[in-house]
Amino acid sequence: MPRSRSGALTLAEEEPRSPRQRWLAGTLGVAVVGVLGVAGWQGVQHLLHAVASERCEVTVSGTTHRWAPDQASNAAAITAIGVKRGLPPRAASIAIATAMQESKVRNVRYGDRDSLGLFQQRPSQGWGSPEQILDPEYATNAFYDALVEVDGYDGMEIADAAQAVQRSAAGYAYAQHEGQARATASALSGQSPAVLGCALRDPSEPGDPEALSALLDKDFGLAAEVEGTRVRVDAADPRSAWAVAQWAVARASTTGATRVEHDGRSWTRAMDDAALTWAGDGSTGPGEVVIDLA
Repeated sequence: MPRSRSGALTLAEEEPRSPRQRWLAGTLGVAVVGVLGVAGWQGVQHLLHAVASERCEVTVSGTTHRWAPDQASNAAAITAIGVKRGLPPRAASIAIATAMQESKVRNVRYGDRDSLGLFQQRPSQGWGSPEQILDPEYATNAFYDALVEVDGYDGMEIADAAQAVQRSAAGYAYAQHEGQARATASALSGQSPAVLGCALRDPSEPGDPEALSALLDKDFGLAAEVEGTRVRVDAADPRSAWAVAQWAVARASTTGATRVEHDGRSWTRAMDDAALTWAGDGSTGPGEVVIDLA
């Protein structure tokens, strides 16, 4: 190894790099940083996807209301049954507000004393057997049966109408849910088109088109046409069609629906904000709703 004049060891000088060598080194460095950056971003995206919460949103008159998917699914059933019975959207607003206060719109198997289900109905008070009350269709119809017996319910304050049915010790509490209940009922009854979306992960298993067809009949009393993994519904009018279309989105967490189309608009299942809105790339007409399953 070379020594300095003082006798100290020195490192041999490197031979200067050519312009081509410098260019190759720089390009390689940029490529490595780029690969690491992409890998890191993909890792972040994967992590965010894993921890993100599934959710549904309803936006009416500039105000957004959020639901968990199971709550949205139950609200969809409550509203659809009201539509099937020919009740006004006000009835669904009252029912949803009641369920929000009583059970957070969840079909719970517990409650005060012997209260159960979406509306916390009590077998001991004549609402039905525990098994019946825990059937959302039965419980919702039982609520509506009592509601329509309230004279002038559709012109009453939502809290007053709910209290007339429930006879709760805290009847005033229903009022706090009025805004979200009305917006949700407006969407799910078809009065407010294309305002409900759900950000959902991919289904854990394929959806069953025959089961979806049966659910449409159960909730709406509608016949559907099954074509492979596609379910098609012809609605009687635009409002009914939007009721079915947004019902299909709200029910997607349980049915496995991945895409819904109606009147030139579409909802596509995904875990991002795009799934909270409807795109303008649908190919169906005004009276037709198409639901695709995984």
